[in-house]
Amino acid sequence: MIAPESPPVAGNPLRTLQRHRLAQLLKILLAALTLIGLSNLYFANWLTLGLLSLAGGMLFSSYRLLQRGRADESAALMLWTLVSLVSLIMWVDLGLRDSGLLAYPGFLVFAAILASRRTFFALLAFMLLNVSLLALGNLQGWHVNRLPPVRIGTWIDITCILSVIASAVWLLAGDLRDALLRLGEENQRVRQSQAQIEFLAQHDALTQLPNRVLARARCDQALSQARREGSGAALLFLDLDNFKTLNDSLGHVAGDRLLQHVAEQLRRGTREGDTVCRQSGDEFLVVLGDIADVDAVAAIASELLELLALPLDIDGIEVSATCSLGIALFPVDGDDFDTLLKKADIAMYRAKDSGRNNFRFYDAQMNTSVLEHLHMITAMRQGFSRGEFSLHYQAQYDLRSGRVVGAEALLRWQHPQFGQVSPSVFIPLAEKSGLIIELGAWVLQQACAQAAQWLSEGLSLVMAVNLSPLQMRRHDIDQMVSQALNSSGLPAELLELELTESMLIDDSSGLTDMLARLRAMGITLAIDDFGTGYSNLAYLKRFDVESLKIDQSFVRRLCEDSQDEAIVRAIIQMAASLNLHTVAEGIEDAATLLRLRELGCTRGQGFYWAPALPAESFAERARAPVAQTVAQS
Repeated sequence: MIAPESPPVAGNPLRTLQRHRLAQLLKILLAALTLIGLSNLYFANWLTLGLLSLAGGMLFSSYRLLQRGRADESAALMLWTLVSLVSLIMWVDLGLRDSGLLAYPGFLVFAAILASRRTFFALLAFMLLNVSLLALGNLQGWHVNRLPPVRIGTWIDITCILSVIASAVWLLAGDLRDALLRLGEENQRVRQSQAQIEFLAQHDALTQLPNRVLARARCDQALSQARREGSGAALLFLDLDNFKTLNDSLGHVAGDRLLQHVAEQLRRGTREGDTVCRQSGDEFLVVLGDIADVDAVAAIASELLELLALPLDIDGIEVSATCSLGIALFPVDGDDFDTLLKKADIAMYRAKDSGRNNFRFYDAQMNTSVLEHLHMITAMRQGFSRGEFSLHYQAQYDLRSGRVVGAEALLRWQHPQFGQVSPSVFIPLAEKSGLIIELGAWVLQQACAQAAQWLSEGLSLVMAVNLSPLQMRRHDIDQMVSQALNSSGLPAELLELELTESMLIDDSSGLTDMLARLRAMGITLAIDDFGTGYSNLAYLKRFDVESLKIDQSFVRRLCEDSQDEAIVRAIIQMAASLNLHTVAEGIEDAATLLRLRELGCTRGQGFYWAPALPAESFAERARAPVAQTVAQS
């Protein structure tokens, strides 16, 4: 079976090899013919010199064809020139006894690798015909030389050997051709996959904009260029106004469409060399390089606000994406990305405080926002001492039986002036200030005491308590847990500590040993918001984790987004194979609950049943019959 000719597709390594080797071979042949020609010129072999000149001209024409991209025609002309030259020498010299016959197999190898299928078989036919004519002429006496005449057997031997060599060469060349084609295709797929991975690592999946990682690199480049050229640069920090309200009222699909619209408008309003990136959520960054003066930055900022204010129709509802924009300038406000980002963020909050839908340049007086944070931290410390903090509990349900099997302790702050302060506001400030250590210890004590009280009342539930990264960095966390268990009398197996993936990635011998001590006490460990960080099977085994909490960002759109469903399914299947529980966070409707059951999720929590409740209300709900707590499918 003869291998087919390889198609000239893009990325075909055989075509690249063909052109490269053909160019090398032509250069070698032209050099060799030049030297031979000079030798014949010296010895006045005019006939040979004429043949060599003709062959050299043909080879030069072949080289010119190759330079024009006509590789197949170039290879064919080169091979026909060489075969014709050798064949002519055989006719004027020793015929089938001429050493030129030894070149035929080599020409067949060249033809199989460098030329087309048609050229290969045409050359083979010409060689066999030439051999046959030389043998016939020698036998009939009209082609003689000074050697004895050849036998018919010699002609047959030569013909068969050439045919066998031609078949073997062509088949092997076909295998090589196929292997190179498959290698080229696989290499192209690998390159595409690598490019896609690199793109996803540096870009936001929803808007296709660069993410913060790439924004940092682009900003560093812009700052370096500004230093060399003595020009300016700017970093713009944009935060959409009232995005959460729109997202909650119109739904996450509409919110995603608005974010994509914002990304497109930001691209339109910036110059070719500028970088627009999505930092997180509804926050965007713009890196401006080669800035002449402040007015140029103000002009760009004004245009961006105007473009974002243009209405967008979402399912028949007209919405506008106004934003608050903060600007930090290089070199006035800072000379590195982190400093500029911090000050642009402060300026953005000043823009929000000034009525939103506007922009502000950073100035030193904006540090008042930092003072506001300090004021909030002070209020937290005072509120903690005054008893303004309390715990609410969100039930965790067994999705098969519908029973309440656990509770997650959630911290709440009711301020006498601010009202109910969102955890998303005060928890980060508590982390930054270190107050989270005191709050965390109090939460652990209260949660264990409440679980122990419920146990004494006949309500046995696993109490889940979140640990902060700052708590995990302390070496006495196991002592704090032991003290909470001892003082409350709660069995260790009814306490579950929730850790984030980022805590486990920051692996150290101290962390490993400390978690081992906690597990030795009988406490269970769970990974909170699994799938949003650096999901890794290694730490699940190393730290003896028992539960994975699937982040609500995947659960919320489980029935709408096939990618989210694929992620949830993969987490559940992986957990099942490792004998781990899975807890789905943020279940809000019956369809999501049913789909999670079908996928094999073991536990869940969310507003579908109830929000986090005070202890008494929670206990009443937990004691309610199954039919009242969860809809059965």
